[in-house]
Amino acid sequence: MTTVNEDMETQEEKSQLSVPSTSISLTATTSAYQLVSELPTEESQKFDLLSAQVWSDEDNEDILETLSKDEPKDGAPHERPIWANKTEYLLAQVGFSVGLSTIWRFPYLCFHNGGGSFIIIYILMMFLVGIPLLFLEMAAGQRMRQGSIGVWKVISPWIGGVGYTSFMVCVIVGLYYSVLMAWNLFYLVQSFQSPLPWLLCPLSQNSSTDSECSRTNPTTYFWYRKVLKATDEIEVDGKPLLHLSASVLVIWLIICISMIKGPKSTGKMLYISVLLPYIILFSLLIRSLMMKGAYFGLKNLLAAKVPALYSVEVWRRTGNQLFLSLGPGFGSFTAISSYIPRSNNCIIDAYAVAFLNLLASLTTTVNAKKVMDLIIAQVLPPEAYPPDSLYYDPSSIFPKWLNNLPEHIKNRILPNLTECDLSKELNKVMIGPGVVIVTFSDIISLFSGPTFWSIITFLLLVNLGLSTVIGIIQGIITPLQDTFSSLREHSKLLTVGVCVPMFLGSLLFVRPSGSYYVNLLDDYWVSLPLFFIVILETIAMAWIYGARRFLTDLSIMMGRPISPIYRWLWCFLSPFVLLVLFLSTLIHLSVKDITYLAWDSRNSNEVTRIYPSWAKALLIFLVIITVLPVPVYFFYTVIIRVVSPVSMIHNTAIITFQPEAKGDSPKVGPRLQVRQKRQKIIKMDKPKTEGKLSAL
Repeated sequence: MTTVNEDMETQEEKSQLSVPSTSISLTATTSAYQLVSELPTEESQKFDLLSAQVWSDEDNEDILETLSKDEPKDGAPHERPIWANKTEYLLAQVGFSVGLSTIWRFPYLCFHNGGGSFIIIYILMMFLVGIPLLFLEMAAGQRMRQGSIGVWKVISPWIGGVGYTSFMVCVIVGLYYSVLMAWNLFYLVQSFQSPLPWLLCPLSQNSSTDSECSRTNPTTYFWYRKVLKATDEIEVDGKPLLHLSASVLVIWLIICISMIKGPKSTGKMLYISVLLPYIILFSLLIRSLMMKGAYFGLKNLLAAKVPALYSVEVWRRTGNQLFLSLGPGFGSFTAISSYIPRSNNCIIDAYAVAFLNLLASLTTTVNAKKVMDLIIAQVLPPEAYPPDSLYYDPSSIFPKWLNNLPEHIKNRILPNLTECDLSKELNKVMIGPGVVIVTFSDIISLFSGPTFWSIITFLLLVNLGLSTVIGIIQGIITPLQDTFSSLREHSKLLTVGVCVPMFLGSLLFVRPSGSYYVNLLDDYWVSLPLFFIVILETIAMAWIYGARRFLTDLSIMMGRPISPIYRWLWCFLSPFVLLVLFLSTLIHLSVKDITYLAWDSRNSNEVTRIYPSWAKALLIFLVIITVLPVPVYFFYTVIIRVVSPVSMIHNTAIITFQPEAKGDSPKVGPRLQVRQKRQKIIKMDKPKTEGKLSAL
């Protein structure tokens, strides 16, 4: 009888390990600190051998070793590629996080939301919410060795649809984000001439200055009339522009070539696309600090305005910027982390990514602040130097100071000043994704040798966007390879198969009205599904899988203790803050009209227009279609469990860790053991089993 039971258990173990990964998801149903002493000695020895193989740093198999339907049962599983070194992995994480939104949105919000107060709130939320969420996504990918779709199916099949939602968000964002890069690439190509085409108004056929450009400034005219060829309204359509279509094609060719060989080729590209922007940003910072008025501009920027600290709207905007800048919810952090050994310390990685993102944001803000500085006088007497208290409240102190000056000094100052309202000037050039182009165009116009600085600047922007899109596409390719393991054999063909449709879809946004659609998606759509995704991820990990259990898994996996503070942040603070931000954003979009900045060709000026009703309907449709996989997969799981409960029980795995051996016994690393729920199986199959044993 004992022999029969052992044979049956052995067969069950073999069948458990050969379940197709596409047929049903494996669910982790016990904690890492669960006892393993229940297993017989012989089985423990067998699992020791299996665990040593699975947890070896040299062998990078999946955490739940499964086979695809299309893969032969006797075939060896595909080895998962890994990053060549830790540097390339960290560059991939930082490159995805630091994107164009970090460059343009942070300075705009900082100027309009209290300056130093905004920075204080941002840093506080980064420590309490941003970094814990980065740590969660990185740890999940590193722990499960899968992309966004596979990870959340393993955590809990009930919310397995959140991975599909992340996948869809990556697809839509990748479509219009590549167009942002195409704009910058076009500027980069145009920079190889002197003088720069956006510094002077073009001449008409009769050799006079173009009338439309003369009514505005050359930078704005070049942006709307030469680059975008923008229509006056979103309803007016047209064919894709040839010069932007060619730019988009070049962008997708670069992305495809960079990712054609997986992490190996991507890592080499990241040395340029990530390190070069930081070098350029640092150079621009040094050049800006050398300009006159830089010290005053810094004091004005860093001055904290106390009323902003109590403003709910400022906290809402800061929270939105934090999550849109860091990038959780796309599934890219999870996908990138799935190619790193499990012993990697992802806590340090999360802090490094967050701080480098903040550094890039602050550096850009200082550069932009110098350009918008109110003190533009060149040669003034010492008596005209403004008071040190001016930076506390420029809008009120500056007029008083100017009016109290002696008349002869005031007469010398006024010719060097222009009537300027800081908020109005910022509103002219600090709205929408295209702001980064207009702002940097203004910056380089102040430098000596503008052609050189133009090439450097737009090379910076192209590389920033390139590293972000690579992370987004990684969030598409990795889940596809994990879901359909046969695609891993044809990774080159898969990369081309993803990039070609993405290029064709991007052509929708290079039409004359395409920039208005980009604004619609980037300003109003993307934040809602991302908040929805991150809320579900946090709840699933903290309350369904268990925060304490997950931290214990990671402690054993990385071989070091982890602070329990993350458990409280994941369980209570992060879900609360995310839910408040999600609801406030939803209410904000419901109450206020959604607008866009358009070009009025009759007056040669920018005007604010309200999106038509069909654009609002399109926005609602995109939000619904991206979050729809979550309830659909939930009901799918319910139906499967109702129709075939025995099958679900037979295919449920238990993940159990063992600590390292102590004393003189040989050391064995953290081990993964898979066993079935024997008690439930025996109870449900009791009559059948007893009949077979009686016959024997």
